[in-house]
Amino acid sequence: MADATQPPAAPLSAAGARQGPRSAAEKRRQAERRRRHRIWLARAVLLVAIVAFWQAAAGRLISDFFIGKPTEIAETLYIWAASGKLFYHAGITSIEALLGFLLGSAIGMTFGVVLGRAQTLADVLDPFIMMFYSLPKIALAPMFILWFGIGIDMKIYLTATIVFFLVFLNTYSGVRSVSREQIAIMRLMGANERDILRKVVIPSAITWVFNGLRLSVPYALIGAIVGELIASNKGLGYLLADASGQFDTSGMFAALIAIMVLALALNVSVKFIERKAMPWKVVEDKREMSI
Repeated sequence: MADATQPPAAPLSAAGARQGPRSAAEKRRQAERRRRHRIWLARAVLLVAIVAFWQAAAGRLISDFFIGKPTEIAETLYIWAASGKLFYHAGITSIEALLGFLLGSAIGMTFGVVLGRAQTLADVLDPFIMMFYSLPKIALAPMFILWFGIGIDMKIYLTATIVFFLVFLNTYSGVRSVSREQIAIMRLMGANERDILRKVVIPSAITWVFNGLRLSVPYALIGAIVGELIASNKGLGYLLADASGQFDTSGMFAALIAIMVLALALNVSVKFIERKAMPWKVVEDKREMSI
């Protein structure tokens, strides 16, 4: 039998009811931040360990003629940076990769949307598109040199050709995956093709488009570097080819490191644009983190 003198439990207020989920979500966010910090720490430790082992092995386990030394590579990068040589050639490669990326992406998205909405035309062009897609793009470089010379134009067009197919195929797949029911409802409401594209097709396919853009970023840089390796007197590819011709291992590794840093910067830029273009995805990611 309950004690009649015992005071009744105080009702849980609305603020107190919300306090529990909020504190739990905050704890999960803090745990996620700690996990990211541990990941970055592990990456830093791994990088330091690799560089230390490399420095110790060069000249002892393996001749430094083949792998160079991190200290010599860092010295080469410093000399290039101090003289402005590194930034000049990196700027040339960046322009080639960026302009080729923008040109190929614009054409790829346009063709992807058009063929995604015109199935008969897509069926007619499908075997021709797949033939060109299967063709190794580096095989086009000699022909591009013949058509456009060895200047910056050739690298831009070669890069655009590589990027085009990646963006086109992803955009086409995204457009074809749009719900037919949504399109039918829009038509019943009197929407024309422009309204369907603007309000249904493009918002639904934008995730596919950015997947294609992310995939094409490293290939854009590959196109620019390959063009510079084949025929150029400027750019990071030229620095790599020049160091290779002089059997300068440290110079080759320095050029490769510069290329990797540039690739990382381009990837980060695309992710930043993606967050700005799809703010709802950032909200969904935060919501999933808080669950």
